Amino acid sequence: MTSKLRHIALSVPDPWAAAEFYQKAFGFRKVGETDSSLARGVYLTDGTMSIALLNYKSDEAAGEERGKDFVGLHHIGVWVDDIAEARKTVEEAGGRYYMGEVPVKGNIFYEVKYRDPHDIIIDLTDHGWGGASKEGNSGGGGPALRNPDLKADREGL
Repeated sequence: MTSKLRHIALSVPDPWAAAEFYQKAFGFRKVGETDSSLARGVYLTDGTMSIALLNYKSDEAAGEERGKDFVGLHHIGVWVDDIAEARKTVEEAGGRYYMGEVPVKGNIFYEVKYRDPHDIIIDLTDHGWGGASKEGNSGGGGPALRNPDLKADREGL
């Protein structure tokens, strides 16, 4: 089985301000926005990795041990060949299922979330993330956003 780290998510108070920084500082490219029942935010890419800058809407959505006001690395994502095989392997290694696909309002990619033995959240997907490249060819790509023109609600940031 081939597994590639291809996604990181940062919990931030203002995803648009954070996106502006990462775009100016590192030349990352914006590939879309999200506005789901869990979080609103901006997706960026460096051509290989998908970077989600997320503002969680509730403590429950963010993970109650952190809460919605937590700022920092929220989770990582691993692109796998076969989701069923990856789930089995993760569980055999001591990972614990956390949650499955979330209800979709906006640009969210299918993920199954696990916690490692230290409670770090890991997303597993066999479909990838927008802007990510599984093979690391720096070409970006990945799956298309479901709603490429979606503009998230920034009210209350």
